[in-house]
Formats: sequence, structure tokens, C-alpha cells
Amino acid sequence: MPVRSLPPPTKKRKTAVEFTSVKSLEAQLTSAVTENGSLNPLADLLILAYGSLDARAMSKAVYSIYRIFVLIISRGMLVHGGDDAVKLVRKWIWEKLDSYVELLIGLLQDEEPALRKSSLEILFSLLKHLSTSLTKSSATAQPQFHLAHFKRIVHGLLLCPPSLRSNGSSKHNSKTMLDVRETFVEVWFSVYDDIRWCFLREATTVLSKFSSTEYPHLLDNLLSIMEKLPTFPTDPSELNSWWVEELGVKPTKHKSAKGDAEEDDIAESVDDNDEDDWRKFFDEESNTKDAKKHGVKARAYTLTFHQSLYSLQAHRAVFTRTWLNFLPYLSSISISSNRLLTKRALNIMHRGVLPHLTRPVLVMDWISACVDLGDTVGLLALNALFTLMRDYNLDYPSFFTRLYAFLHRDVLHLKHRARFFRLTELFLSSTHLPATLLASFVKRLSRLSLNAPPAAIIMVIPFTYNILKRHPALMVMIHKNSDTETDPFITDEPNPNSTNALDSSLWELHSHIHHYDSAVSTMARIFSEAFTKPGYSMEDFLDHTYGTLIETEVRRKIKKDPALAMELSKDIFPMADAANTDDSSTAKDAVGELWVFG
Repeated sequence: MPVRSLPPPTKKRKTAVEFTSVKSLEAQLTSAVTENGSLNPLADLLILAYGSLDARAMSKAVYSIYRIFVLIISRGMLVHGGDDAVKLVRKWIWEKLDSYVELLIGLLQDEEPALRKSSLEILFSLLKHLSTSLTKSSATAQPQFHLAHFKRIVHGLLLCPPSLRSNGSSKHNSKTMLDVRETFVEVWFSVYDDIRWCFLREATTVLSKFSSTEYPHLLDNLLSIMEKLPTFPTDPSELNSWWVEELGVKPTKHKSAKGDAEEDDIAESVDDNDEDDWRKFFDEESNTKDAKKHGVKARAYTLTFHQSLYSLQAHRAVFTRTWLNFLPYLSSISISSNRLLTKRALNIMHRGVLPHLTRPVLVMDWISACVDLGDTVGLLALNALFTLMRDYNLDYPSFFTRLYAFLHRDVLHLKHRARFFRLTELFLSSTHLPATLLASFVKRLSRLSLNAPPAAIIMVIPFTYNILKRHPALMVMIHKNSDTETDPFITDEPNPNSTNALDSSLWELHSHIHHYDSAVSTMARIFSEAFTKPGYSMEDFLDHTYGTLIETEVRRKIKKDPALAMELSKDIFPMADAANTDDSSTAKDAVGELWVFG
């Protein structure tokens, strides 16, 4: 953050600034830039902007200064060169520009929506003008991107410095404004390849330099942007959208030796330093068959900045680096925040992150640690783990043991049980799973259904039916007449392959034939009929709640009047010990005891 070159608002300069309009100052500056005159009114215009408390006055001053700086940049007044006097003027202009950018970044958190939107648009417009000017003055004749200016934009989006109109608050303890974040994602981050690449690269630097303790919303702000990324390029031909138009010119081919890949170790870095040497750790193993897939044929860490923007491998490398640096920080914040952010990250892990990593197995350790958290977080982690096993050949032998541990007494009472059944059906969909393993899951769910609400039982029954239909070896569990009084199923066995579930039966589901809810009792009868139905769609049963069940019963048309007692009995629900005592306070409620689960 550059040192402010302007005096603080409390120190009033002895000038006629207060009596001079923004319009007249802009006219003076426009004439001065054209005729190489004095630019001192620029400082007065900035003082007006810094001291404006009214949103309309602030907007006029901000746009006026923007037009002046665009004129200055287009005339090449910020280009290197010239005598000492020119250099001194150029340094002074840069100081004013830095002060102006600082004002704009603060306005991103302003309470006025119009100022927030205007500031974001001006910042990106200045980025385009500065990059164009830098390209024209470059000695290498290569397209340039003004990284210094873009870094300040990233800092404003992630660190969220306060607006100067917010009573002088100096704490960075706010989240990115919703409209600012959505505008940035929809207009720039998800559209332009150069903006996305540079943002991901700079976000990693911000994570390493600024602590989440000093900036409590840093992780939340970054995740809020990355989780909104709708697409990611999967082919070099998709790298064709550039905010800085000069970058639309394709770069020269990478100069590499004709021999082995090891001969490319010494090459030009992205911006003449070792900051991007990390990419050599994320390079994918390439071969001659898919060499065309990555566009620019070279290792990512040997490419120039311009070449990196046209390399799909470089885009995936910077994407991988950002996520690998971000995920470990989730364990360094409070438990409640950790759970919330981790859940959001896992929600997009299987479809929005893993397919675009250079090596998806790099996140295996973090995902495995999330499984230990249990509840919704653990279940989402299992989903990501399953994706690694299915699509990326990860060997994780204890996967089904971890999944079996989620079948505890509370799973059918939680609000995320619908998601649990969706994922569990996916995990157990393979026809190559052993019958002993599947029998344990079916038996455990059947046992849990004894104390489950009706809406959960309606999920368990079709779920069990589908598994029995896919695995005929389990049919013995519904056609078994046990000669013993004890159930051979070992309830406390954590290993699903050692529970003796296949020697047991699904008597629990059969008992639901006498359930008080007609929907449950009707569903339970499917096991006593022929298995002619191909299978049930679980989506038809996952949205049931007490509310939907009551609504169904209310709307049901009664074809036959139910039998009613002519005289109401005094004691419909008899009390225990009622014959021995008249004190109702010591009596026990027989109905209430039915809802006590030991």
C-alpha cells in the first residue's frame, strides 16, 4: 500500500478548493494535459474527492478524475524516459494515481451501491489503459499486463479495506459486498482468461502474506469467488477471451530443445523472477499422443507470461496451486467457521475442483481428514473420496468401513438424511460389491428404521428394494425362517464384512406392515410380493416430511366412514398404578413412554 501523498482531511489547505467546482478543475486539467501545462489542479480535485461525503458529489469527482487519468495515460505521460524534470513530474503523477486507486478500492465497500459498481468498473478500465500503455512502451514488443495495478484490485476484493465515507474505520473486518463479488465474477472472472489466471495467481500470494486472524473474512471472500466459477477451460481452443486486447495476439512458439524434456530446465520465467517456479511441481506427465491438448508445448514453469495465458497446462497449474494453498487454512480458524467453509468447499469439490486439478490425488489427505469430522461434512468428504476412487484410481480400502460408520441412530433423524440416501445409493450402485458388505448396510438401516420417523422409513424401504433387486444373493434375507430366538447380526461390529448380516433377516422391515401410517404399511408390503418392478427412483421418496405426510392424509378422500365409539371412555389412555393411587402426579403416561428411546 503506497504512502498517501495527500494531506489528511483535517488539514485544510489554504486554497480556493472549496469554492471551485469539479467541472472547472477538470477543464483546467484537460487543457493542461493537452498543452503540457501545470497539473497542480489534480491535487485539488483529489482533495475534493477525499472530502466528499455526499454520494453524488463523490461520483462526479471520481468520474472526473478518471477522465483526466485516461487522458494522461493515453498521451504517454507515464512512460519511462525523459530528463530529470519529466521524471519528477511522472513520479508525482504516479503518487496521485496511487491515491486515486486507494480511494476507489475503499469505495468497493461503500454503503452506496452506485459508487461500488462505478469504482469496480473504473478500476478495470484503468487496468486496460495501463496495460495498453505498458505494451506500447515495452522494449520486447510483447503484450503486457499491468500486474501492479491488478494486485491492488485483488487486495481490495479479498481484504476489503473500508470506505473513506465509513466514519474513518480502519479495520479490515468486512466481507466483500455481494453486488461487487457478483459483478466481478460475472463480468470478468468467469469470462476473461487473463483475469482468471492472474487472480488465481495473486490470491495465493495474498493467502501467504496476510493472516486470517487479522483479516477474519479473507478465506470466506476467496471461497465466495472461487465457488462461483461456472466453467473452466478444458481445451486450448477455449482460451480465447482477453480483457487486455493486446494479449489476443498469439505468442511465439516456445524455444525448446529437440531432445529430452530435461533440457528445458533453464528457461525464461514469467516475470524475470523465481516467483512462479512452483509450477514445475504441478506439471502433468506429457506424452506425444496428447501433446496437442495443452496448446503451447512446453513445461508450464518455463513459459513466459504471455505463453502461460495460452497454455491449458499453466491454467490448471495455477488453479491447482490456489486450491492446495487454500484448503489447509480451513483448519486454522474456529470450529464453526471451519465447518461452514469446509462444507462449501466440499460441495463443489467433486464437480468444480477435482476435474481441473493437475493431479487430483494431491487433495486426498485433506479430504480424508474431513471424513473424520462426521455429519454433513464427513458425508460430503466421502463423496469427493468416492470420486477420486472412481475417476482417478485412488486406492482407499477402508472407504466402505467409513461409510458404514455413518449409519448411527441419529442419521435417520437429521435434516441431511435425503442427501445421505442420494450419496449412499451412488456408493453402493456397483454390482461387483460383495453380498456380505451390502447385507450389512441393508440390515443396519432396517434396524435403525424401528425408531425412525415415517418419512425416513419411506426412504429406507425403496432403498432396500433397489439393492435386493440388483443383488439377488441378498434375497435370502427376506425368505429366511430363523429357528433361533436371537438375531445373529452383530450390531456393534464396525467392519461391515464381519457382522453376520447375511445370516440374519429383514424382520424389522416386515414389522412395518403394521405401522400406524398407511403410507409406510403399504410400502412395507412390497417385500411380500413378486419383485417384478425394475426399481424405484429414490428422488420420489427423498422429500417426504411430517408436513407432506399430514398433507396427504388431509387430502385423502374417505370412501368408508371409520368405526367410532358411541360413548367416549373416561380414560382413553390408562395410567399405570391408577388403581393404587389417586395422585396423578405419580402416575406414568403409557403413551409418553413409547417415545422414549433408550
